[in-house]
Amino acid sequence: MSNINKQKIVDSVPQKGFFGHPKGLFTLFFTEFWERFSYYGMRAILVYYMYTEVSKGGLGIDENQALAIMSIYGALVYMSGVIGGWFADRIFGTSKAVFYGGILIMLGHIVLALPGGIAMLFASMVLIVLGTGLLKPNVSSIVGEIYAENDNRRDAGFSIFYMGINLGAFLSPLITGELAKTDYHLGFGVAAVGMLIGLVLFVLTKKKNLGLAGTGVANPLTSLEKKRYSLIVGVVVIVVGALLAYLIPRGLFTIDTFINLIGILGIGIPTAYFLVMYNSKKTTDVERSRVIAYIPLFIAAAMFWAIQEQGSTILALYADKRTQLEFLGFTISPAWFQSLNPLFIILLAPVFAWIWVKLGNRQPSIPKKFSLGLLFAGLSFLVILIPGYISGEDALVSPLWLVLSYFIVVLGELLLSPVGLSATTKLAPAAFSAQTMSVWFLASAAAQAINAQLVRFYSPANETMYFGTIGGAAILLALILFLISPKIQKLMKGIN
Repeated sequence: MSNINKQKIVDSVPQKGFFGHPKGLFTLFFTEFWERFSYYGMRAILVYYMYTEVSKGGLGIDENQALAIMSIYGALVYMSGVIGGWFADRIFGTSKAVFYGGILIMLGHIVLALPGGIAMLFASMVLIVLGTGLLKPNVSSIVGEIYAENDNRRDAGFSIFYMGINLGAFLSPLITGELAKTDYHLGFGVAAVGMLIGLVLFVLTKKKNLGLAGTGVANPLTSLEKKRYSLIVGVVVIVVGALLAYLIPRGLFTIDTFINLIGILGIGIPTAYFLVMYNSKKTTDVERSRVIAYIPLFIAAAMFWAIQEQGSTILALYADKRTQLEFLGFTISPAWFQSLNPLFIILLAPVFAWIWVKLGNRQPSIPKKFSLGLLFAGLSFLVILIPGYISGEDALVSPLWLVLSYFIVVLGELLLSPVGLSATTKLAPAAFSAQTMSVWFLASAAAQAINAQLVRFYSPANETMYFGTIGGAAILLALILFLISPKIQKLMKGIN
């Protein structure tokens, strides 16, 4: 990390001041709180804004295409983390990456807050994708820097930080969903204000609370590399610009073409990563075996996230079009359902942590936890098809069905997501430790790329087949994973 060693960074950070944790955790907690507040607040209403008629304040995009665009948006957000990590490691460090990322995110929300057409929507998406790629992975990296390697507060610190993520994600849909009833742009404006608050807080407190954390550049570019990469980027920009200038006016590059392209990249990039890691001379035979063990876990994760991420697309549409929103004397905003996932995580995460401690060595293996997580994801889709099957495609169903579906998938998320992060750090080849973490996040990108194709097949008329097919496929894959888990465990070479 340049000439700044890890202990020197820790020593520069006040080690008490935020619930017994380093003061820097205060800065990072609220920076991430407000970033997630802005992102999830925007996401909760974006799909409605896209397909709502122009006369009612929306963009009037076809529903299925709006759902596909939403999925591709999610895929690009997860893919961009790889680029953001590279810029932080090679050019300007994690602290500046967080700052620049926050500015881009705020500008993206401001663009959405201004009345405009589809061009403004895509401009906003570009800014938020780039900004999230810079901010999201790097703010987490700084959390790790403020603790000494042997500090027993580290895991608890990440748990507190994770709580900030979910608190922001829980509160924002409640606010933006209500504002969107009046004007979508008000909701997007609140998202912009949220990111501004996060930025101001980060700038005002980072020097005092974070010390040297985030200021080092892990592997700075040499002068020769700067020239080479500048040339490569310049050539790529010119070639891509020329291709788009030729193809777009002739109707050869459309939104559907772009969706298909991202779908290919969503599968192709992680596949390339696995091939490179497996065939590398730096990978030992034991590590090569672990790479093979990781592949079925990655596939299971992609299947899980393909279902979980439809909470902001298909289930968001279901909340708007198929759900009775008058309940117990209240009018529910369909965006409010987006708060259920983080709410259940906040309530259930301590319960799961207690269960694993209580079980100790008797807890299920990593592959079996994955299979159970995938099982719950499949069940969440089977549950949501029941009311439509009973009542028919034209009837509005009780909102409690959606609540139950979100609850079940969160059970799966708590079985799979934290376990997957831990497994990734354990199974990664030493030469590819950081890149393997990127691969884990690419499971979500692959899932969203797949969703961009799947959501096109959804309609109220075939929702029983849609939910049943995807839910059934997840359950079948969970069963297969459970049956082969001893074989996967053997390939993991001692990792539990």
